[in-house]
Amino acid sequence: MILTLAFRNLFHDRIRLAVTLVGILFSIVLVAIQLGMYLGSSRMITDMIEKSNGELWITAFDAKSFEEGGILLTSRERHQALATPGVQAVVPLVVSFAEWRKAEGGSTRVVVVGTDAEDGGLAPWSLVDGTWQDIKSPDAVSADDTYFRELGIDGIGDTAQIGTGRVKVKALTHRIRSFTQSPYVFTPLQRARNLLGVDGDRASFYLVQLVPGTDVEVVRQELLKRLDGAEVLTKEEFHERSLSQWLFRTGAGLALIGGALLGILVGTVIVAQTLYSSTKDHLNEFATLRALGSSSGYIYKVILAQAGLSAVIGYVLGILISLGILYISRNTPLPLVMTPGLAVALLGLTLFMSGVSAISAIMKVTRIDPATVFSR
Repeated sequence: MILTLAFRNLFHDRIRLAVTLVGILFSIVLVAIQLGMYLGSSRMITDMIEKSNGELWITAFDAKSFEEGGILLTSRERHQALATPGVQAVVPLVVSFAEWRKAEGGSTRVVVVGTDAEDGGLAPWSLVDGTWQDIKSPDAVSADDTYFRELGIDGIGDTAQIGTGRVKVKALTHRIRSFTQSPYVFTPLQRARNLLGVDGDRASFYLVQLVPGTDVEVVRQELLKRLDGAEVLTKEEFHERSLSQWLFRTGAGLALIGGALLGILVGTVIVAQTLYSSTKDHLNEFATLRALGSSSGYIYKVILAQAGLSAVIGYVLGILISLGILYISRNTPLPLVMTPGLAVALLGLTLFMSGVSAISAIMKVTRIDPATVFSR
């Protein structure tokens, strides 16, 4: 009976129901987009770190993220690390922003990633055309098919210039995207040094691979004693540092979270207003129920059920629209991400929002005098 009354109240005025659902839809879609962008951005920022094979990262003290490695390390740090008990291999990486000059004119900024994939530290993944052997050929680099327009290329065989060196696209990756919107360009380690003008055997980072079964923290502390001119970070620490640099020090993450909070606020206000208005229009019916002996708890349950039905219908419609937007964004430079956890959190948020909105209607009902039904 509670659900029947709630359903009839809800669908009695379809215009008001539409307004309520629009409020919930707006909130769900806005929150999903903002948090989807946050998750997508986080994934782009940390993809290179997560795909790397190494328990520890040796970085310069001023290294802020994967793209901003700071002062270059020397071979001295590498040899000291290799001499540390428990260390199996130390893989150098060269990473830096560089200018990509297009063949038809103009330029854009890219992130050059110099790595020797056979060392097992970091290799381009999601290769859809070409192989690592193709990238090792003279003047070769890989590019991502998401950034053809920015790079001024159409595919395999196109050329450009990085620094003073000519490069040719010999392999394509798919959806390896950059939060900075500067495309990643993979090339062998020594070629990256030549293109970027890096002296000798310097590197931006050293990936430390440990002997299986070795205690990571013990090796880390030993490396810190030996390397007085560098930092030693676990993969998780470097992950968090990169997120902090791009999402919070730049303000991007706060803007995305602020947008999500705004969506919650606007949705709550709209739903509260419509529920309050609906309850006010049905005060005589609620007064009749009170006069017939219905308890306050029974009436409260009807209002909460009404809010719950609105939440479920609005959530289903909102999540479908959100998934459509996420699908459209899948091949863009800034894809949105929806995880099962986020979907469940959005459902909980919608129910909470509608529950809070129902409080204003319940407070109105508590002041009903059952005697008013006899004055009609």
